[in-house]
Amino acid sequence: MPATVHPLRPRANPSLVGLVALTAPGLTQVNHVIIDRMQSPVSLIPELAGHLIAGGGKRLRPMLTLGCAALLEYGGTRHHKLAAAVEFIHTATLLHDDVVDVSGLRRGKPTANRLWGNPASVLVGDFLFSRSFELMVEDGSLRVLKILSSASAIIAEGEVAQLTAQRNVETSEDRYLEIITAKTAALFSAACQIAAVVAERDSAVEAALEAYGRNLGIAFQLVDDAIDYVSDADTMGKDAGDDFRDGKITLPVILAYARGNEDAREFWRQAMSGRANGDAELARASVLLNETHAVADTLARARHYGARAIDALAGFPKGPAREALTETVEFAIARAY
Repeated sequence: MPATVHPLRPRANPSLVGLVALTAPGLTQVNHVIIDRMQSPVSLIPELAGHLIAGGGKRLRPMLTLGCAALLEYGGTRHHKLAAAVEFIHTATLLHDDVVDVSGLRRGKPTANRLWGNPASVLVGDFLFSRSFELMVEDGSLRVLKILSSASAIIAEGEVAQLTAQRNVETSEDRYLEIITAKTAALFSAACQIAAVVAERDSAVEAALEAYGRNLGIAFQLVDDAIDYVSDADTMGKDAGDDFRDGKITLPVILAYARGNEDAREFWRQAMSGRANGDAELARASVLLNETHAVADTLARARHYGARAIDALAGFPKGPAREALTETVEFAIARAY
């Protein structure tokens, strides 16, 4: 990895309080758009969509759009609808992900597919994708439409790539970083980048905000990978070890497999194939992850990408917006501790 990035030295107890305060007025408007646009005469659509949208998510991605707009001192309102579009894209991908992953719990609550079934979840996800594109078209900017539509396509490619890599312990670290850059970081980067478009800033500002969002998104996913093995359902909103039981190839597994002896590698092959992934095997996996420093090194990589995200803000004036966006990165990393 590049050695020019400044090391991340987060404050003692980082939080999203700064970002929440910075974006509160705008987020109220975004929520009005979300509630209005998820309505449909087909009652199942708002019922199912509302279950997930109101299910305890922090609205992080739309807050990033609003926060980056504040960083650029944008005084208009175009970003409200676009932030709602970002949230609809995110929610649609969650609905589809839970079907693919056969998930039963999200943010501590039963998933939509568990309550309404897979077909309804997929179709309502499609509805939300359609609503997001309506909002993009209403904005009228071809540049915004290109950024968000490209992100949607990249996310889908990332999800398919993750599916093809599932249970494949030979997946390389580079390949895995490509996957999470697509499936997670693409929407973070797009959410930030569109703020530069609505504020009518130049390509250099667009690139800086894109880099901020992309690196934050990678760091965010790497922390998620790590805490699956070191946290619990109350903290994560899903059962600990879900990735392990689902045979998901995440960075801790990739590192532990690469560093293990043949006995350990055979264990990972059996576990990720689904032939041996019970509680006893999860306990052994935790031991192997600790022995190979796989979780610790995953978090070290997350801190690296977090530092890159913060560095991307260096050219912007100091103030409440830059401070809130910086602390957001620190918060994303601190979730693992």
